[in-house]
Amino acid sequence: MNSDRQCRRQSWLVRNRMGLISVAAVAVYAVFVEWIWGWLTLMRQWTEVGAMPILSALALLIATYFVRCYRIYDYFPEQTRGRFLTLLRVTQTHNLLNIMLPFRAGETSFPLLMRTEFGVPLLRGTSALLVMRLLDLHALVIVAAIGLVLGRSQQAAWWLLWLLAFFSPLAFFLLKARVLAVARRLTPGRFGPYFAEIEAGLPEHVSAFLRAWAMTILNWAVKVAILAWVLAIMGVAPFAASFGGALGGELSSVLPVHAPAGVGTYAAAIVAGAMSFGAAGDPATLGMLGRASVNAHLLVIVSAVAGTLLSLALKPKA
Repeated sequence: MNSDRQCRRQSWLVRNRMGLISVAAVAVYAVFVEWIWGWLTLMRQWTEVGAMPILSALALLIATYFVRCYRIYDYFPEQTRGRFLTLLRVTQTHNLLNIMLPFRAGETSFPLLMRTEFGVPLLRGTSALLVMRLLDLHALVIVAAIGLVLGRSQQAAWWLLWLLAFFSPLAFFLLKARVLAVARRLTPGRFGPYFAEIEAGLPEHVSAFLRAWAMTILNWAVKVAILAWVLAIMGVAPFAASFGGALGGELSSVLPVHAPAGVGTYAAAIVAGAMSFGAAGDPATLGMLGRASVNAHLLVIVSAVAGTLLSLALKPKA
């Protein structure tokens, strides 16, 4: 009897290990923040900022989730037509899980949810997710590279290199047919159906790719601008440092590995990004950067939770 109970307990721990890791990491982080700054000090910073800027930033961040949802709505037009609100619930659930679970474990929810709600095969959904994540990473890296170009001599050559990097996704897409033809020849016949599903997860036409690319750039441009503004009103200066901090935080959120709920890694990336773009390194500035980075991270988490609750409240008509 005891052995059966122990096995069930071990089985429950195995099934819920990701959630337990997340809860433990958040709890440790909460204690760390209280020890270093104190939660009352952080909340006081929100009071100093005022309610209107906070609510405005929160509303704008939630608006970016609609842009992100539309990108997928347009990516799978046949499967999602007329079901935007259902898709919003799927994308918000995926976004929240991706934030809260460690090691990108939440990414697995997207193909699973797309199969459950819209009948999109797993391989097709996974292939589409990979394309979108690569576009996300490219958009953030290419914006971050602007700061590097501005600080260089012989800027004409560097701007040319930047433009080549900017248009590289389109160049790769235009080579898609050739790459797929080679891959098809190298793929054993028994893997043909799997390869077909992976190929189906790629944009079919240039216009579809350009729309997905444009939505990606719009989404990240708005989100980074909002977070840069939030960091600026919290005292991060110069504005280039606020911009760098916002970029650093968001880059940490799309990299292959991140902490549960981004605790520690997101705030540290904001500080690193801000210092890379001109923030001072004296103790007083570092303390201010630490507080602002934690509060910016909290705003991102609150917006994700609020966006998910909103998607659940906006039920599609029967």
